[in-house]
Amino acid sequence: MSSRNRCFRSLLGRSAVATASLLVSVSAVAAEPLASEPADHSTQASPTEAGPEEGGGAELAKKLSNPVANLISVPVQSNFDFGYGADNSGFRMTINVQPVIPITLNKDWNLITRTILPIIYQNGVSAPDQSKFGLGDTVLSLFASRSSTEPFIWGVGPAFMLRTDTSPVLGTEKWGIGPTGLLLKQTGRLTFGALVNHIWSVAGNEDRAAVSSTFLQPFFAYTLPTATTFALNAEASYDWNGKQWLAPMNLTASQMMAPGGHPIQLQMGARYYLASPDGGPDWGLRAAVTFLFPK
Repeated sequence: MSSRNRCFRSLLGRSAVATASLLVSVSAVAAEPLASEPADHSTQASPTEAGPEEGGGAELAKKLSNPVANLISVPVQSNFDFGYGADNSGFRMTINVQPVIPITLNKDWNLITRTILPIIYQNGVSAPDQSKFGLGDTVLSLFASRSSTEPFIWGVGPAFMLRTDTSPVLGTEKWGIGPTGLLLKQTGRLTFGALVNHIWSVAGNEDRAAVSSTFLQPFFAYTLPTATTFALNAEASYDWNGKQWLAPMNLTASQMMAPGGHPIQLQMGARYYLASPDGGPDWGLRAAVTFLFPK
């Protein structure tokens, strides 16, 4: 391995430790939970939203458990995955920048845009001691969703795979499109449901394999009056051409807080791969910060 790569890996390792330490420190001493903050009354309250006794922080936390909530948010999610390669020594860090922007169409309908832009550093994944840094494929989802939350919250629309990869080993070199949908229920402090999409490649590098991939994300979350959320979800994808699963199970804890008076959510968690292709990862860690822009 070159000295440059060794230095870069050392820097990334220190950055990961610093990120985790910062999140823990901030959650412990830098801010107070938002449970006592006034609730956002810009939209009519529904039976599925947090009640007044839970305060604005718990309500915002519950809204973040809903992927099609009428709330502008920008999650920055860092995933550290270990166990790649034949000798299980490979490593990948993926920083997903995931802005969620709702657009009000009329009093009954919203259009929710959800973008996932991955920034990737990996070593020992595509080949022993080979490092790569750059962008992966971007996924843009558009959900048409009704304002009503009863009896279920749902959204449907198209999903697009955009060719933003900067290296053949970090993406598919394909453009893709397919359907996406979401169904969930919020009752009391509970949120549960599932998000699904399927993407087929329609253009791109003809020398690369075609894409036919299904993504399935069942999720369950429980939000406390202190605006703390515990969540369990799977992020399973099935490659229909390669006939193989990649299925991490994530367990996370999140806390709403307001440093400087601006609401954010901090998240820490771990993941275990229930299924993985040959040479794929075994386990990982997750740290995230979500910036919120309540209306």
